[in-house]
Amino acid sequence: MAKPEEMYQCQTVNCGCIYDPDRGDRRGKIKKGTYFNELGEQWCCPICGATKKMFKPLAGPGSTKEE
Repeated sequence: MAKPEEMYQCQTVNCGCIYDPDRGDRRGKIKKGTYFNELGEQWCCPICGATKKMFKPLAGPGSTKEE
């Protein structure tokens, strides 16, 4: 299982999507085991279309817990 700092949560108010490397992104054809930092810049949230810049780590520096 991925560490919390390797998962990212979308910060858009209407979504809350969590990218989980253990699951990948079936809609975006991202294989299981692909870490967030390995996703291309063109990747976007499969639910709301938010860009990678709209995601923050669940734990660690810059995380939602620190705010």
